[in-house]
Amino acid sequence: MTTATQRRPSEQTEERLTHGQAANPAAQAAEGTPEVKSEKELEKERKKAEKAAKLEAKKAKAAQMAANAANKEKKAKEKKVTEEVVPPYVEDTPAGEKKRIRSFEDPNFKAYDPIAVESAWYEWWQKEGFFKPEFTSKGKVKEAGSFVIVHPPPNVTGSLHMGHALGDSLQDLLIRWNRMNGKTTLWLPGCDHAGISTQSVVEKMLWRKEKKTRHDLGREKFVETVWLWKEDYHKRINKALTHMGGSFDWSREAFTMDANLSAAVAETFVRLHEEGIIYRANRLVNWCTHLNTALSNLEVDNKELAGRTLLDVPGYDKNPLPNQPTNQPTTTNQTQFCQQHLSTPPIRQMNSGQDAT
Repeated sequence: MTTATQRRPSEQTEERLTHGQAANPAAQAAEGTPEVKSEKELEKERKKAEKAAKLEAKKAKAAQMAANAANKEKKAKEKKVTEEVVPPYVEDTPAGEKKRIRSFEDPNFKAYDPIAVESAWYEWWQKEGFFKPEFTSKGKVKEAGSFVIVHPPPNVTGSLHMGHALGDSLQDLLIRWNRMNGKTTLWLPGCDHAGISTQSVVEKMLWRKEKKTRHDLGREKFVETVWLWKEDYHKRINKALTHMGGSFDWSREAFTMDANLSAAVAETFVRLHEEGIIYRANRLVNWCTHLNTALSNLEVDNKELAGRTLLDVPGYDKNPLPNQPTNQPTTTNQTQFCQQHLSTPPIRQMNSGQDAT
């Protein structure tokens, strides 16, 4: 038997009203019911709020920075008004005398000033002979022994650089340490003429300043120009070494073209030749067609050639014989080319008392 449950009219009316309200959001809003937002709308509002907050923070930061800058500028102006003007330092210690120490109330000594602190000391050290080797009363080396460094002579091709400062600092440290330990100590200073390199830089200088070559000047004038260059950079080098406080014995300073050193070099080569340690022979040399001289391997950049090359060698024909291609090794010295020769110009027989060339 089938039974059916009949709903009361009031229940049916209530159900119809409920379904009608759910299907009509406008009716809910009219009755004051809050609207339910979707997740997409909520995310959009959240991002908008974050953006507004960042903008406000940025404005606040900019305002703070502007206030700080204004405050800093104000303090700088106040400091400039009240700041004491420090006069240029003038050394009042007589040359060669021990430095006169001033009060720390002196404007030049309230803050560290290298010129004010370091001036006058080196001249006094030199006058007192602190850097000269000390011997016994009989002129012998001390019992503690000796310690000597021959300073690698800087080339007069230019001024010193940081590499020199590093190496010299380490050498000076060793010299001073051994001197403090009671040894007979010597740090021997000197400069190297670096003939080929110096000629090259002087030629470049002449062309840069006067658009002239060494041939335009002539031999005597060019040699004079090279010596002027040497004197200038020799002084610069020694000035830099003294400013660094190097404990050299300047009374023994040497230059590689001094007469005594040139004689020693000639004597050494003659002795080595007589002992058969050095000899004359035909060998490949690095011949520079620009400087017209042989260069050491250290002054040459090698360039390997796999076969015939179209690279020109200045001053030489690529095809010395008709229909005879040239396929010879070539080296480069910066922008200059060098040709390797199988022979060198004859040299004078090295006898005692003669220069070896």
